[in-house]
Amino acid sequence: MSHATDNRIFASLYNFRDVGGVATRDGHVVATGRLYRSDTLTRLSAADLVTFDGMGIRTVFDLRRRAEIAEFGRVPDALGRRYVNLTPDHELWEPVPYDASAGPARFLADRYMEIAVDGAAAIGGIVGMLSEPGACPAVVHCFAGKDRTGVLVAIVLGLLDVDDDGIADDYALSKNWTGTLTLDDVPNHWLAAPRDAMTLFLADVRTRFGSMEGYAATAGITGAGVASLRAQLLS
Repeated sequence: MSHATDNRIFASLYNFRDVGGVATRDGHVVATGRLYRSDTLTRLSAADLVTFDGMGIRTVFDLRRRAEIAEFGRVPDALGRRYVNLTPDHELWEPVPYDASAGPARFLADRYMEIAVDGAAAIGGIVGMLSEPGACPAVVHCFAGKDRTGVLVAIVLGLLDVDDDGIADDYALSKNWTGTLTLDDVPNHWLAAPRDAMTLFLADVRTRFGSMEGYAATAGITGAGVASLRAQLLS
């Protein structure tokens, strides 16, 4: 396994970053230091864990399946930090055929819609907790911080009224890690992070649900919940 090493906040993590700083269509800015996204926090070295503990993060949302947590562990508990494991259940990718003519972006966008639809209850629960006063600063992570985390962050940014370009730009930063990652028996199209995968997914959300708010309603996220989310994460 090899990884990109440039511009990392933590030496032992490869896809940790602040979601904030992007502008919304209605003139706000997603606040920095409120929501982070990451690859699995189980990689934190002892030295990096000291830094992480010092960041004042109040909630860790772990999107991994219980089997993953059982095998690899989870971030240690710390005073003032809440650990939440909510998994956006979806079909495993192994049996899904890959259409090389359609390319990795189409494959990934379809998988992301499965995560959004099959995992709506978990996604709605996480967005609801993020909207609560005192939940942030928070970090959301899965294994690579690209797919399950990417869908969750895309939905949050969409509800904050960030446009498709801003959401896709954030997603595509994962290629700085996954683009140099090799794992035995993992197809390359699983590891890709093409920007078009996110733009296709966002277009599919509108086609299927009318808008991100339409999707949110199916996940149990109310208009009041969206307003609270905006109050917590916009500056």
